[in-house]
Formats: sequence, C-alpha cells, structure tokens
Amino acid sequence: MKSVKPGRGPSGMSFIGSIFAVIFGIFWTAIAFNMTESILFPMFGVLFIIMGIVQAVYHFKNATGKNRFSEFDITDSSEEEDPIEKWVDNKSKILYCPYCGAKIDKEFSFCPKCGKKLDNIK
Repeated sequence: MKSVKPGRGPSGMSFIGSIFAVIFGIFWTAIAFNMTESILFPMFGVLFIIMGIVQAVYHFKNATGKNRFSEFDITDSSEEEDPIEKWVDNKSKILYCPYCGAKIDKEFSFCPKCGKKLDNIK
C-alpha cells in the first residue's frame, strides 16, 4: 500500500501570502514613521517587506518551475511502513456480545454478563 507523508513545500498559495506580507510591511512602515520618531518600529515593516520579497520570489519559482520542491514523499509499504498502521494494528480488538453488548475476550465461549453462547464471534 502506498502512503503519502505529510508536509507540502511552498506553492502558489504561499506566493500570495508573501505578497500580503509585503503589502502589510508597506502599510506598517508608513504608519510607524508617522506615529514615532524612532527608527525601531518602522524597521519591522522594512523587515516584513524584505522577507516577503524573498519568500515571494522563492515560492513563485517553486510554484512555476519544472522541478518543484515537495516534502510529500509517496512511499510503498515495502520501502517504509506507515506509522499509523503500527498504532492501529497494535491495539487489541475489543469484541462485544451481540446479545447484550458486554465486552468479551476472543477465547470466551459464553458471555459473562448474559450467559448466551458465542458461536460465531472471532
């Protein structure tokens, strides 16, 4: 069975998010220069602009390029088994009496609560 590992890399949506970061940085810088005389708060806006431009270029090239970076890794169970299967298979399967709903074990022949014979349970 094939399994898809999580963690998608950059895409077109991240490019759009980077554009919003640049726009936010421009507004932040303009408002911060009007509100304060120090350069500390406007520098946060400049930082947003620089980071947004770098991320936008990276995401755009990745979203439109031939060899896209992807953290999705589609593997076969012979290469690497799925960790979810370990959790699901290791859990003991709980059986219930079809007559009264009481929990029973595999080796029970009769229900401990209602006493009815358990023929086809297993």
